[in-house]
Amino acid sequence: MTTPAFRPVSYSRTILTELMIPSYANFGGKIHGGILLSLMDKVAYACAAKHAGNYCVTVSVEGVHFLQPVEVQELVSLLASVNYVGNTSLMVGIKVIAENIKTGLVKHTNTSYFTMVAKGDDNKPTQVPGLILETPDDTRRFLEAIKRRELAQRYQSEFTEAKTTLAVEQELYKLQGERCKLAY
Repeated sequence: MTTPAFRPVSYSRTILTELMIPSYANFGGKIHGGILLSLMDKVAYACAAKHAGNYCVTVSVEGVHFLQPVEVQELVSLLASVNYVGNTSLMVGIKVIAENIKTGLVKHTNTSYFTMVAKGDDNKPTQVPGLILETPDDTRRFLEAIKRRELAQRYQSEFTEAKTTLAVEQELYKLQGERCKLAY
């Protein structure tokens, strides 16, 4: 089967729902963040692979914001959609909601963005279909993803440059008022 040149956002939109069980809880009795990250990675893969028509790997995770705790016995749903495509990469936006099945209370608990790269049969990056933006929200998400990429590239460039040119002695004044002390 030939992969089409473009696919609509709706084609690969994915929802993963799972009941939060006691073994997922941390010492504080809330669902461990690592459990949620693992579920986010699964739904990002499913969404990206469906759009790409190929195996995909996670290359970066941005903006993992834990907004509210998730409780044992809640149903967690992870809503994923392809927000952006490059040549071989896709950015998948994920919204996590938790529902208390007894009270019906639904809360937005997490948001995250996973960048995935499609791999061909030769295990090398392979081109992904373009994205058909079907709604104004799809267009907004695509534009926001472009901005996220620009900011990430600028941050990486500036951080790399700062690491190679930072004169520590000239920057020590920035430690004033911070909760640290030099031991050398």
